[in-house]
Amino acid sequence: MQKEARKWAMFCHLSALFFYLTVPLGNIAAPIMNVILPLIFWSLKKDEYELVNDQGKEVINFQLSMCIYLFISGGLVFLFGLGLVITSILILLNFIFTIVGAVKANDGVYFRYPFSIRFIK
Repeated sequence: MQKEARKWAMFCHLSALFFYLTVPLGNIAAPIMNVILPLIFWSLKKDEYELVNDQGKEVINFQLSMCIYLFISGGLVFLFGLGLVITSILILLNFIFTIVGAVKANDGVYFRYPFSIRFIK
């Protein structure tokens, strides 16, 4: 596995964590930065490296799925107290799975996120 391909695949995963930096700053684009940055990294290198193409799609699918799950759980916060617990768990799982994905990509492994809806195939 090419070192350069592994590096770019890892960047695709790690770029989704930018979300955690923008939310505390009150950035209006924060809710979608976890999708936009991986999309940019994937677009730059998807034709050059198969690993980046695969992992970029995987990250984007997972982050889009998380946006949907967080939107639904955010709505549940207003209806039921359980929504806050679900939202907290989703944010924690997003962080953990993204780190695991980055480490696996750096090792050249084709990582698959759990609970991911396949928007891009």
